[in-house]
Amino acid sequence: MSTARERAREALTADIVDAARGQLAEVGAAALSLRAVARELGLASSAVYRYVPSRDDLLTRLLVAAYESLGAAAEEADDAALAPRDRWVAVCRGVRAWGLEHPHEWALLYGSPVPGYAAPQDTVAAAGRSAAVFGGVLGDAARSGRLAERPPAPGRVDVVGEDVRPVLGGEHPALDDDVRARAVLAWSSALGLVSFELFGQLVGVVTDPEAFFTEQVGRLADVVGLGA
Repeated sequence: MSTARERAREALTADIVDAARGQLAEVGAAALSLRAVARELGLASSAVYRYVPSRDDLLTRLLVAAYESLGAAAEEADDAALAPRDRWVAVCRGVRAWGLEHPHEWALLYGSPVPGYAAPQDTVAAAGRSAAVFGGVLGDAARSGRLAERPPAPGRVDVVGEDVRPVLGGEHPALDDDVRARAVLAWSSALGLVSFELFGQLVGVVTDPEAFFTEQVGRLADVVGLGA
């Protein structure tokens, strides 16, 4: 069991991250400042640095927390009882709903890179959590015989990395590199649709963003072969 000191440290660290999350909405990730966070919490800057040693460390904590929250939303939206196509659409809609509810955190994850910051390896597992939900849909469809065959893309090359295969449904004869490449295309396109909406690129383009999104991610499911 944790000690009282450890629990107090965890609580204050959580307060610092929460305050930084508010800073994201006010000034954006590039202008995030530990000194501003300290002022908001009524603490000396030196006190905050004992818990979060640098701005980059704070950004990493925010990234991991946002990726975990997004992953949890994708997992909650998943329903293994649905047909693969409907299941894919449901997960996409869950991801979109999270993005609309957390626009500043979405921008941190998928917006412009923060100058001078490079995400460390610590963020990789959290970043893959939501992608693993999509991979689960793909893998389950393959193992249940519900993944439709698609003619190979002309002139394709094997480009999907070995480390990504466990996330994209695992190993199965139906899950060749072409299917995985289509899955990456579909997943990244779904995220792009959310970004387009959040960053105002669909204003004046579509009249019903939710209906448009649902229809398009259904088409993306068909590209992967989940429409069978």
